[in-house]
Amino acid sequence: MHGAVGDHGHAEDGTGHYQHLGGTQSSNRLGIGMDSCVIPLRHGGLSLVQTTDFFYPLVEDPYMMGRIACANVLSDLYAMGITECDNMLMLLSVSQKMNEKDREKVMPLMIRGFRDAAEEGGTSVTGGQTVVNPWIIIGGVATVVCQPNEFIMPDNAIPGDVLVLTKPLGTQVAVNAHQWLDNPDKWNKVKLVVSKEDVELAYQEAMFNMAMLNRTAAGLMHTFNAHAATDITGFGILGHAQNLARQQRCDVAFVIHNLPIIAKMAAISKACGNLFGLLQGTSSETSGGLLICLPREQAARFCAEIKSPKYGEGHQAWIIGIVEKGNRTARIIDKPRIIEVTPRGAPSNHDNNHSNPSPEQQQPGLS
Repeated sequence: MHGAVGDHGHAEDGTGHYQHLGGTQSSNRLGIGMDSCVIPLRHGGLSLVQTTDFFYPLVEDPYMMGRIACANVLSDLYAMGITECDNMLMLLSVSQKMNEKDREKVMPLMIRGFRDAAEEGGTSVTGGQTVVNPWIIIGGVATVVCQPNEFIMPDNAIPGDVLVLTKPLGTQVAVNAHQWLDNPDKWNKVKLVVSKEDVELAYQEAMFNMAMLNRTAAGLMHTFNAHAATDITGFGILGHAQNLARQQRCDVAFVIHNLPIIAKMAAISKACGNLFGLLQGTSSETSGGLLICLPREQAARFCAEIKSPKYGEGHQAWIIGIVEKGNRTARIIDKPRIIEVTPRGAPSNHDNNHSNPSPEQQQPGLS
């Protein structure tokens, strides 16, 4: 399953080609390629917002895989600042290669994980489709009907904004490195830069991050006047930043200075040459954080607020770049600052010097 994260091609990863369909009636209509489609309804100024996604398993725990799949579907709503979901459908493919005993053990756990995450998001699964084919596949459809003030169109970034990211990068590297623990040829390439304990901790951290909903971040987008956002998935941080930049109304460019990465994953990526492209921003992520354009004066407050105890454990955010005048492109500077994000459960004497700098320390090119 090498390179499993992101290899599913992401149904939602047409994120790149947001389409604004013209005409006054459809100025708030978004079609194919958007994180979610936004369709104005005939009734009372309401819009239907809907998204779908599915992929192959990438972690060993079936329950957590169900949670990750659900979080990934809902993330497309959260990327538009939508915090509620009216209904979810589940898409499930059972592998014909599994024997009946394994099937009866694994599939209910995946279903339960998906349902539990939906419940955490304040919604429920009311139907879907199950098929048998060569592969296990899990995904779903999320639907909400909402008023215009409930979503944030992803096209209002202006020069002077800053870029905020709400989950660390490195999920693909962590998942693959964990698989390499059982593959001496692969492990020998990285064992000089990372310990087995480091890989186990990174894998657990990646799994919990992928399963965590972006709902809190979506709500805070309204509080702190976000101008645009997308979620980070199969195209990596740079791919999604470029997709988002391309759709802005103003002539802007996104410049990324900082890369928050699960601890030790940058070292693994370097040891593997260009296999992942983590430091270049092209490494696939699954159920990653939101990349949000925020007014400069609000960004540090957003980062502080999301980490407050009232939102529960695990929420983090970093200021990773700036929005400047430009031609709707995004780039990572030549030598970005790597912020090593220490996994939960790491020993307290673990190198924590760079894990969570204050928002002020993170602000690239800002004084």
